[in-house]
Amino acid sequence: MVQIHHVISDGVGPLQQPPDHHLAQLNIGRLRYEVDDPRMADFTNNLALVNGLAERSAGFIWRYIDESGNSTATRPYADPRIAINLSVWENVEALERFVYLTLHRRFYGRRSEWFEHFNGPYFVMWWVPAGHRPSVEEAVARLDHLKEHGTSDYAFDWQTASAQLWKTARCAPVGQVA
Repeated sequence: MVQIHHVISDGVGPLQQPPDHHLAQLNIGRLRYEVDDPRMADFTNNLALVNGLAERSAGFIWRYIDESGNSTATRPYADPRIAINLSVWENVEALERFVYLTLHRRFYGRRSEWFEHFNGPYFVMWWVPAGHRPSVEEAVARLDHLKEHGTSDYAFDWQTASAQLWKTARCAPVGQVA
C-alpha cells in the first residue's frame, strides 16, 4: 500500500497536532570518538543527569532505552558511530522547553565537542497516537522520509512545527536564528 503525505510547502499556518496524539522525535549524531574514549567523558558522564531531567520534565512521556541504560548501544545505521535519541512528548512546546530552557541547552551548545557536523537533517518529529511507542526502525524511516521528501505532516522539523524557542536560542544552527 502506497501512502501519500501532504507536503507543507507554503508555510501558511502552523502544523496542527491531531487529537489524541503525542509528539515523537528522533535525533542522530555521529560520535567524534568511541563512547568510552576519555574525550567523550563530559557527554557520557552526564547522560543520566540529562535523561533524568527529561523524564521529570513537564510533558515528557517516554524515551527509548537499550541495554546500556540509555540508547548508546543502539546502532541502526551501518556507521557504528551514529548514535540516536528517541522520545515521545505531549506536544512540541514540551519538547522545546526541555531542549532550550533546561540544563540540556548547555550540553546541546557543546555538541560539536562530541558529534561531527551532519549535512542534511539529523532531527525529525512526527505525530503518534497517544500510547504508541515508536520503534527505532519507525523513527529511522521518518528521518529518511524527511531527507528524501522534505517537510510534511509525516515528518517535520522545528520550523514546520512553528516552534519559537529554537529561533532565538543561542545554540541554534547558523542561519536559523530569527
